Amino acid sequence: MPFLEDRDLEDVPRIKEYYEGKTIFITGGSGFMGTILIEKLLYSCTDLERIYLLLRSKKGVKSEERLAEMYKSPCFDRLRKERPGVYESKVFFVTGDVSELGLGLSEEDRTLLINRVNIVFHVAASVRFNDTLDFAAKLNLRGTREMVDLAKEMLHLESFVHVSTSYSNTNRETIEEVVYPPHADWRDTLAICEAVDPETLKILTPKYLGELPNTYVFTKQLAEHVIYENRGKIPAVILRPSIVISCHLEPLPGWNANLNGPVGILVASAKGVLRTTLSKPDLISDYIPVDVAIKSFIAAAWIRGTKKLEKTDDIPIYNACAGSLNNITMKDMRDIGFKVIETVPLDDTLWAASGGITSSRFKYNMSVIFEHLLPALVVDAIYVMMGKKPILTKIQRRIYSVQIALQYYTTQQWTFCNENFIKLRSAIKDIDKNEFYYEIEEIDQLKYMEKSTHGARKYILKEKDEDIPKAIEHNKRLKILQQLVHGLFYTYMGWWIVNSNVVQSYL
Repeated sequence: MPFLEDRDLEDVPRIKEYYEGKTIFITGGSGFMGTILIEKLLYSCTDLERIYLLLRSKKGVKSEERLAEMYKSPCFDRLRKERPGVYESKVFFVTGDVSELGLGLSEEDRTLLINRVNIVFHVAASVRFNDTLDFAAKLNLRGTREMVDLAKEMLHLESFVHVSTSYSNTNRETIEEVVYPPHADWRDTLAICEAVDPETLKILTPKYLGELPNTYVFTKQLAEHVIYENRGKIPAVILRPSIVISCHLEPLPGWNANLNGPVGILVASAKGVLRTTLSKPDLISDYIPVDVAIKSFIAAAWIRGTKKLEKTDDIPIYNACAGSLNNITMKDMRDIGFKVIETVPLDDTLWAASGGITSSRFKYNMSVIFEHLLPALVVDAIYVMMGKKPILTKIQRRIYSVQIALQYYTTQQWTFCNENFIKLRSAIKDIDKNEFYYEIEEIDQLKYMEKSTHGARKYILKEKDEDIPKAIEHNKRLKILQQLVHGLFYTYMGWWIVNSNVVQSYL
């Protein structure tokens, strides 16, 4: 099946009509993307029948309690205000776990899903780069296999959306919307993870990963092949988002649940704990607002679900990324970040935001020693003398670990092709464009970063808006202090050089 083969979409129902009366099953519904997906479906496709979430008990909190707690999130504010009662009447859970065989479902719940579900969004995944291979394989790879096995039993399945990542094939400079050859056999990988003891597997992992940097992208790449092997058997599509960050417009501009990508770098710089990033100033960073990604998920399920499955059908791939639509370099991002910090500073910053980007590992390592580690040791020593618990060295150790993990991505350039992603939005009917058309070209980077920083400040760091004026004054004082310290340092260095034996002998 060619992508959006010469279909006449004239008689195809609009997106809202398609979702009417549909029952949806979502994995990863409690995560960042899953939460926005649930909100958008309930808000814009309110006439859907119901949504089932796969939830497990977590840290002693039962599934039903987690379901109720999810609805307290600020991202559901507009739903509570404009669609009261919709969440409570249409969102349900089935107890289970993606990492377990059979998804940990009871026979009763499995039968329920088989008989009722029309649309599946498989979003659940472990996105940590440092997971052991067996853990990542169990969740990302075996979990996908278990989802496919369930999907093949579903009696009324119309669309299966599998969420992968744009970075699943980073051994290539240009990444197109195709399924590339697997880096290993996924069945053999599962067998090895189940048979080899953890310590031996840990030693073997680097060689097993080959050209790929971590277990996350490795297992996500293999998971695509679990889906692709079932083309013509399940009505599947694969979405590959790039770095997913804060909401652009809905449901709350700037809302976020994590500090991934440029927002995390900006927050660390604003707090004064990140001074230098190892990267290339002209390297283009690809990220996508979460609400843009979710609109593409919903549209992809619609376009797949409105066509009857045939044995000859291929599986469409969508690189859900900015691509060439709205480029931003690391240098531009840094410059924008410093402008944003002027108007949206963070509370209790330790030092004035400054620093930059270097492609020199020597300069980066010197910065880590003299601008990250040594100041942290000095501040922690002061804390100890004051009877307080030292924290800054620990924070710097975490930042360094994160930077090491990200260096693979911040020092290399990829070209993401997203023609299918663009064609998909062009298939959206005019009547649906107001709610489902996703546009990246017109996003103002400065305004977007301002909203993202404000969102991180408010929703993640829990800082109050009324404290912003105080934070601005605090930042001004830190800048003066920074200039004073720099002045004293360079004055001392000049005095030391002038009075050194070499200079004195020359004079």
